Amino acid sequence: MTPPSDPPHAADAPDPAAEVLDIVDEHDRVVGQAPRGEAYARGLRHRCVFIQARNGAGRIFVHRRTPTKLVFPSLYDMFVGGVVGTGESYDDAALREAEEELGVFGLPRPEPLFKFLYDSGEGRTWWSYLYEVRCELPVNPQAEEVAWHEFLTDEELERRLPEWPWVPDGLDAYERLRAYRAEAAGLPRPPG
Repeated sequence: MTPPSDPPHAADAPDPAAEVLDIVDEHDRVVGQAPRGEAYARGLRHRCVFIQARNGAGRIFVHRRTPTKLVFPSLYDMFVGGVVGTGESYDDAALREAEEELGVFGLPRPEPLFKFLYDSGEGRTWWSYLYEVRCELPVNPQAEEVAWHEFLTDEELERRLPEWPWVPDGLDAYERLRAYRAEAAGLPRPPG
């Protein structure tokens, strides 16, 4: 019996810290470029996408990030996504990131919902566009990005919110999404 192959070594993969990003101002206008590692280290504002992926049964893709991630290693997230590359549109980044992280090809274009400025208050800030997509394909998450995954119902996700350590920008995006959906349905804003 042949042993399973090892995942690609970090030395074989491109260095994510070297990826060049557009640096943007408070109005989301490009003011320069910098490698991702430098943007993170210096707290330079850049662009990101968040995509809530649901399977055919309407369950939400939830995952734990790998310990090698540049930001928020080993934390849980209810979105797939990532940075927008230099010259890349939010829409193109959303499709690319969703397909990469879910490990699928042929997803429908994620539906854009709204844009917001994430600010941690601790020098981490990025313009963010939130999307949703239906993934009816079998997923094969990217091993460099995803350490564990499961599709959870909305209720299961809500129960896990106080129990698991979540990425702070994902939690912020999730609260904004809940408020957006409540407003769209004409309901009072959810607590939180």
